[in-house]
Amino acid sequence: MAETTHLNGLRNEALNRMERSERNFKIAFCSGLVIEGLFLVGFFLIANFKDPLHILLLISTIASYTIIIFGLIALGAHVSRNTQSVLRAIELIERKGAQDSKRQSLSISQLENLDEEDRVADL
Repeated sequence: MAETTHLNGLRNEALNRMERSERNFKIAFCSGLVIEGLFLVGFFLIANFKDPLHILLLISTIASYTIIIFGLIALGAHVSRNTQSVLRAIELIERKGAQDSKRQSLSISQLENLDEEDRVADL
């Protein structure tokens, strides 16, 4: 029983770290977004749009940001999918642990009935 409690503590700690990391990422992302937005607004205020070099700088900046943003979206989707896989694995481990503890407390005849019910449920 102490081992189960220890594992639950480790799982909770890992989930808390994941949530804290996600929260820090969102704060950093929003801060970066605000700072870059201010730089872009500053560029629009200072730029001379009659000068072709300024237009070229604007186009190249927007193109670079577009590529970076698409890369971040793809990376975020990948990390989210992996996180969901880890959470699903944790949930399955918890279910298996609950089933194992339930099976340990049952008698042999009750186990045979439970196995029969599992086979019917799988169909």
